[in-house]
Amino acid sequence: MLHASKLMAFLRTADSQRARHFYENVLGLEFVADEPFALVFNAHGVTLRVTKVEALPADSNTVLGWNVADISNMIRSLRSKGVAFERFPGLQQDEIGVWVSPNGAKVAWFKDPDGNVLSLTQFA
Repeated sequence: MLHASKLMAFLRTADSQRARHFYENVLGLEFVADEPFALVFNAHGVTLRVTKVEALPADSNTVLGWNVADISNMIRSLRSKGVAFERFPGLQQDEIGVWVSPNGAKVAWFKDPDGNVLSLTQFA
């Protein structure tokens, strides 16, 4: 059924100018359009629609993530652009914020300007 259809991802923003700068200039996604209801980006062939809303409810769950080849280098690169990585009580994270899952995947989390939790994962 949907296995043959392209996936689209959705996030929300209460400040579309700030969100556009973050996703385009900090994360390096290709900006496609500023539509009346959403910003549109190309995220390596996946359409990301950042929906414009009046206010955002607090959400502590990861809403979007990237599979990366070298998590340490990606963290360094994003930190050089001002991205701060999250630390969570109860998770053993290394000095740069990486948690190693039971299956060996390395994961780190950061937030966009609206507080959406994003992640990087380097699979074992």
